[in-house]
This record gives sequence, C-alpha cells and structure tokens, in this order.
Amino acid sequence: MKILFYFKNKENLQSKNLAGIEALNLSLFRKIKKINSETYLVNSFNNNIIKKKWDCVISSNSAKIFDIVDSKKNILWLHNKLQIEKAIRKKEFFPIIRNKITAVFNSDYLKKNTTIFYNFKNKVIIPNFLTPEFLKKKRKYRRKPYFVWSVQRKKGLDNIINLWINKIHPYNKNCKFFIFGLQDSKTDQYELKNLRKYNIFFKGRVSKSILITYYLNSMGMICLGYDETFALNVIEGFSCGLPMITFGYTAVGEIVNNRNSFILENYDNFNYTILNITNLNLIKRNKISNYCIQFSKNYNLDIMLHKWQKTIGLQIK
Repeated sequence: MKILFYFKNKENLQSKNLAGIEALNLSLFRKIKKINSETYLVNSFNNNIIKKKWDCVISSNSAKIFDIVDSKKNILWLHNKLQIEKAIRKKEFFPIIRNKITAVFNSDYLKKNTTIFYNFKNKVIIPNFLTPEFLKKKRKYRRKPYFVWSVQRKKGLDNIINLWINKIHPYNKNCKFFIFGLQDSKTDQYELKNLRKYNIFFKGRVSKSILITYYLNSMGMICLGYDETFALNVIEGFSCGLPMITFGYTAVGEIVNNRNSFILENYDNFNYTILNITNLNLIKRNKISNYCIQFSKNYNLDIMLHKWQKTIGLQIK
C-alpha cells in the first residue's frame, strides 16, 4: 500500500525542533512505516510525488494536495478550525468541495465547530497523542512551587499576570510563573524585566527537552481553555504529572476532570487555587500527579494507531 503523509512546513523533517502538528506527523509516520514499508513523509511535492498513484494521502490542514496527486483515499487531518472565509482566502475551499475526503478531527469540539458545508465523505474523531519524548522519563515527586503556561495564544494571560502580581506573589514569594510558547512580537506590551521581580518569566519557544524539565519541576499548568481544538500541551503536562488549572472551555473540557485538574468557573478563585496547590502535602500531591500520569496513557500513540490503521485501510494485526 502506497501511503503519503504531507504537511506544509519549511522545517527540516529531521530537525529535533519539530513540535505540535509536525511532531505528530513524524511520530505517526514512523509507526505506520514499520507496518507498511511504502510510506512516505514530505513537506513539499515534486514530479515524482505527483506522477505516482497513491493508495492513501494524509494531509494536515491543507486539501490542496488532493487536486494535485492521484490517490484512492484522501484524508484531511484537521488540527485547527477552518472557517469558510478562511478556507476561501487560503484557497482550500474548492479542493475540499471537489474531492472525496475523509476528515479526521482531533476532538469532538472541532468536529462540531466545522461547517457542514464541507461535504466530507466521512468524519472520524481521533485524538492527538503523546510523542516519544513524553513517554519515558524520570518523574520528580518533590516539586517546587512553579507553574507553567505553554499556550501559544495569550487570551486570558493578562488577567493571570495581574492576579499573580496582586494576589499570589504577596502571599508566597517562592511561587514562580514560567510562560512558554509566545513569540517575541506577542510580548512587546509587557515590561519583562519589571515582571521578573514578581517571579514571572517569559521563556519564549524552547526545545521539548527544556520544556519537559520545567514540567517535571512544577506543581501545575495553567491552560484556561480558550479556543483550543485539542490542547496537546494538556496531555503532555499530564504525562509529567502536572494537574491543570483551567476553565475547561472548548476541547479542553473533553480531557480534564476533577481528578486531574482544578476546574474553575471564573477568575475569582484562581489565586486561592494556586496557593492551595502549593500547600498540599506530598501524599496528596503525589496522588494527583500519579493520576495525571496514568490518565495520559489513554493518549499513547499505540492506542491511536489502531484507529488510524482502520481509517487508512491498513490491516490491523
């Protein structure tokens, strides 16, 4: 069976800095490759790709390739919302309409929030999964009063920073707040040096290994849940024993529960929640962390692999 994975990206496919959608593609590709030797991964296409007849093409967030290559089965792996006006602007709308496509959504939330005007042949929900870096690691039980934010969007962050300065730092000066994932252009409004005196640190984009080190040393992750179509960082945090502090909005609500997260109705109790987490005794904290780790195993790639094999049409052994 000839299978092609495609995602549009300029990053070197062998780079250690691959993350998010790219890392998911690479991990799934490697698993499928072990089962089916004629499996290929590309981030651009040439005449050899175009001339070959494929049994299955899997493309992340872009349907244009289905107009270009000849394939018996087209799978559009949707990680983000694709509203009609955005699809038209990006010239994705007509390739979706013209081709018989199986849409793979990473959450029920994304499926429900994707317009019915896309005439997908089939719709399947396959959650995202943990990449290898998050599967085998030594976990620390004695953690520091650190909390992390690793959402690339900043909605809600201003409120959290304000609460941290006025209602958390004055009561526990050992608490530290590390913010990952935001590009420099999104931090221009903040006086970064001034925020450091409140133990708020913007770390930018870092490698997975550095991120994991902070996860393993921290007590909790802040992921409010605004506009998340899956929130891969949530299950990554769980795998490191980190409970979420969240509103449980959007797709995050499909992952969190009262055993792996502190689910808030609004910002009113945010500071109390942070301070209460720091005051948990070791036994209670370890109980929560161990549940988070165990829960994250539901998102092991081997579990999702069976769903992908069925969707692609590969024989399941």
